[in-house]
Amino acid sequence: MYNHGYAGHRFARGHHHGAHFFDRFTGATSFRRPKYNVPINIIDHDTFFEVHVYALGFDKENISVSVSDDVLTISGTRSIDETQKPTFLRQEYPIKSFERVVQLNDKVDVANISAKQENGVLIVTLPKKSSAPGVTIEVM
Repeated sequence: MYNHGYAGHRFARGHHHGAHFFDRFTGATSFRRPKYNVPINIIDHDTFFEVHVYALGFDKENISVSVSDDVLTISGTRSIDETQKPTFLRQEYPIKSFERVVQLNDKVDVANISAKQENGVLIVTLPKKSSAPGVTIEVM
């Protein structure tokens, strides 16, 4: 659930502004999630981590996976015909671009990272360094 400025503040004080809350999704100033907000799951296996990035609608050719300074960056872009751009009542996933960043904490063998895409889900395999079994990685 998002906490976006005045709505959370006014509801916390017990005021009921339901019409204003609904207008945030249907009015001219509709709420949009940030570009980096695609869902991810990180699974901890014995010898590797697996990052599942739910990047539906993004072709693998338009997704970039890189590591710099022990930080994994996963981003994607695609072009949208501006004449066919949807008018959202609610938008919960990006249609043009996204970016997710994962801190590796020196626990991953970066030379052997691999990635594949299955059914719109990008799966990034992060082999653990031999000295790092059973550790977790931090999502930024």
